[in-house]
Amino acid sequence: MSKTDAPDRPPLDHGRRDFVRAGLGSSFAAAVLPVSAQTLVKTDSAGLTVGEVNVKVGELSLPVYRAMPSGGKNLPVLLVVSEIFGVHEYIADVARRFARRGYLALAPELFVRQGDPGSYGEIGKLLSEVVNQARDAQVMADLDACVGWAQANGGDTRKLGITGFCWGGRIVWMYAAHNPALAAGVAWYGPLARAYAAGDRTAIEVAPRIKAPMLGLYGADDSGIPNTSVEQMRAALTSAGNNRSEIVLYPGTPHAFHADYRPSYRQTEAEDGWRRCLAWFKTHGVA
Repeated sequence: MSKTDAPDRPPLDHGRRDFVRAGLGSSFAAAVLPVSAQTLVKTDSAGLTVGEVNVKVGELSLPVYRAMPSGGKNLPVLLVVSEIFGVHEYIADVARRFARRGYLALAPELFVRQGDPGSYGEIGKLLSEVVNQARDAQVMADLDACVGWAQANGGDTRKLGITGFCWGGRIVWMYAAHNPALAAGVAWYGPLARAYAAGDRTAIEVAPRIKAPMLGLYGADDSGIPNTSVEQMRAALTSAGNNRSEIVLYPGTPHAFHADYRPSYRQTEAEDGWRRCLAWFKTHGVA
């Protein structure tokens, strides 16, 4: 897709730290337009408190999409980590789905320092100029700050979980290795043998540090995540003594099968994965 296909908006300087954007989670990223409206899942906000909050990380105000039951207290906390496209409408909807299940769901815009991922119409440039510039150390610190914010704003961080998609699925594994207080995680088709930013490690490399029960949801026909890397991750977790983790490999299923706004969406596998995800968090104390 060329940038001429993106929605009309003022030109953006992608190197700016204080980028201009629409409200977090209020539209789709340019790189994924047009969306498949026929399969789009929509979750309304009735009975929920939703919208953008700002979390302090040093001198930065990190924009975060927050969704929670209105008036809720001592809620289980769930970090929702986006794809490479940032916190667009799909990610905000996923956060609302979790809020309807009683969670304080937080979806941080983890590329805020690098630029506006939603404005890019070309995935190659989005990767090189934004995604590949977001180092794991920065992302881990941002997620830690979100956990601190949740603790002060209605969340019970003893019930802490994380889930994410694609790039965010990889971050799920990395955060599990980073934070020993994590109760459980669910990674949706996150690359296992790939690091995006130069110098960062892969999920397989950090697997020995992962102690939390982790659920991986993968498609056997994912051209970007070889089945061999899934087997390597399974072996790495087992070798590290993490026998509480599980990876599901759906036959005949592509990448991004949960992304209900894209042609890759597979309803049967997406719904099965969602049921497994909810059950996983409930079983392992994040509910």
